[in-house]
Amino acid sequence: MLRHGETVGGNRFRGHRDDPLTDAGLAQMWQSVADGPQWDHIVTSPLRRCAQFAHALATTLQLPLTRDARFKEMHFGQWEGRSAAEITTEDPQALARFWRDPDNHPPPGGETLRQFQQRVLAGWQALQETLPGCNVLLVTHGGVIRLLWCHHHQRPLRELLSIEVAHASLHYLPAGPVDKPDVLQQNSG
Repeated sequence: MLRHGETVGGNRFRGHRDDPLTDAGLAQMWQSVADGPQWDHIVTSPLRRCAQFAHALATTLQLPLTRDARFKEMHFGQWEGRSAAEITTEDPQALARFWRDPDNHPPPGGETLRQFQQRVLAGWQALQETLPGCNVLLVTHGGVIRLLWCHHHQRPLRELLSIEVAHASLHYLPAGPVDKPDVLQQNSG
């Protein structure tokens, strides 16, 4: 999994906003894959900060490319496009509650953590079913990578926000079965 690079507009809750990469962000991504493994297929979030690079890499390596909306970042509702400082100025406790317990305190008007989990894991399962045995590069977002890391390591979802996922960082996960969402909800407490 490859997280997108630096995005135009600085550090903000982007969610489903379709902001592009900076030139530096694009260079970060090229640098991250320079010594990468041989991939068979590239799958990407359709948002520009992922898809722009994924398309260029797939073209360069002559690999098939699939866009899958299930690998979009979590939708942050009213927080989309806003910085943590802006949110804290308006409602100092809202962001603190989200960071402490994102499952029970989603962003106003945004996707719940359970909805995000179900969407991403449905994409992950479909990816494994449609491309079995393939070495796939998934170009996606920090939240998606954190969620898949928690799932793979059977960690509670409340740990999601404590996992460091830098811009343009590569993360490796082996393929494996996706548990039923009911089981995941019980294990995520």
